[in-house]
Amino acid sequence: MIENLSQEKFAENLKTKFRVVHDGERHIELELNEVKPFQAGPGEQQGMERFSLFFYGPGEVLLHQQTVRLAHERMGEFYIFIVPVGRDDRGHLYEAVFNYSN
Repeated sequence: MIENLSQEKFAENLKTKFRVVHDGERHIELELNEVKPFQAGPGEQQGMERFSLFFYGPGEVLLHQQTVRLAHERMGEFYIFIVPVGRDDRGHLYEAVFNYSN
């Protein structure tokens, strides 16, 4: 499953909707707004998959820092840890950070 959660796979699905279940029944849509790569510097372990995802969600509902189950029409269902990092006129902004050996 981790191979489906690569920077490349998410970049292919930029500006698409991901659905998260909140409060057991209520579905909230998050839109993938940015896929930001991270390049390892000198002295850091090489050969790692490192990137961040930024999603926008509705302004009227704040998801707290937590692991959420996301569903996407092409990527399927998976769990990721998200953190709210901002809010503007588009809604709440969330970040998910990936850092794993490939």
